Amino acid sequence: MSQSIDALREAALAALGSIHDNDGLSAWRAQYLGRRGAVSGLFGTIGSLPKAERAIFGKRVNALQGELRQAFEGREALIQSQRLARELEEGEIDISLPAQPRRRGGIHPSTRTHREFQQIWAEMGFQVFQSRDVEEDEFNFTLLNLPPHHPARDMQDTFYTTDPRVLLRTHTSPGQIRAMRALGAGGSKPIRVILPGMCYRQEQVTARSEIQFTQVEGLAVGRNIRMSDLKGTIAEFAKRMYSPDARVRYRASYFPFTEPSMEVDVECFLCGGAGCRVCKYTGWLEIAGSGMVHPEVLRNGGYDPSEWSGFAFGMGPERITMLKHGIQDIRYFWGNDLRFLQQF
Repeated sequence: MSQSIDALREAALAALGSIHDNDGLSAWRAQYLGRRGAVSGLFGTIGSLPKAERAIFGKRVNALQGELRQAFEGREALIQSQRLARELEEGEIDISLPAQPRRRGGIHPSTRTHREFQQIWAEMGFQVFQSRDVEEDEFNFTLLNLPPHHPARDMQDTFYTTDPRVLLRTHTSPGQIRAMRALGAGGSKPIRVILPGMCYRQEQVTARSEIQFTQVEGLAVGRNIRMSDLKGTIAEFAKRMYSPDARVRYRASYFPFTEPSMEVDVECFLCGGAGCRVCKYTGWLEIAGSGMVHPEVLRNGGYDPSEWSGFAFGMGPERITMLKHGIQDIRYFWGNDLRFLQQF
């Protein structure tokens, strides 16, 4: 019996040493250590031995089983390390190869227009003033000469919160009051600011209207500011934004927070004023609403309207971007459709 154990050990270890892959390991383990393997066969012969020899034989078979398992694990670890070394060698990176180009994202068309706006107005002496999106009714309406029950409030369908005094701003105009109070030093310093930001209105979403959109508000307050200053400033902006030869026209309008008020049109930069589908064959494109700051609004901002005056304007970057690029649907700006965004 001792000779059979020694013979099995030598045969098993010799076979294990010649194995170089996982399939061979699996077959070896089944042949020698499996439930029907050679070692299990030795255990099966214990019952046929004399009682005096069974314990000694069983102990030697257990020792053989442990020895073969340890040898198997060692061989398995060696094969795995050899396989890993081959994979690393075969997958070695050739640093002399050119790198894969990295795709760069683009600037959102609305953001591009905002940056153009900010650069032009900065060159004209206007600083950016950030105002809040969640606003108080007092700043969004009342301090802008829109007291409760004023009919002009119906022009803007408002998103209110659970607190009726708090809402999502419907325009960037409440930033006028905050800018005057924050930068005007109690009504003693002139200011020139633009207020870019998001606005929200509870409107039906269509190709021409959205529940969210951006505006750029402008405000200048100083001594002896007149309507001619507003007209000259808007005309200069149009020349820098569209063309050095751009012509503008002014139409009387109404806004509760400016008096007098006017709409500003620029000559269509696509047809040169000849008339096309974009300008609806009028030759003109509306670009802004504007006017002289209402005395009551100046007073609410901390200025004495008998000594100070100012002008304000509001522009829609999405509208100008749509006109500039022939975009027919405002919903593209918020749809995150890469087919649309990658054009820019």
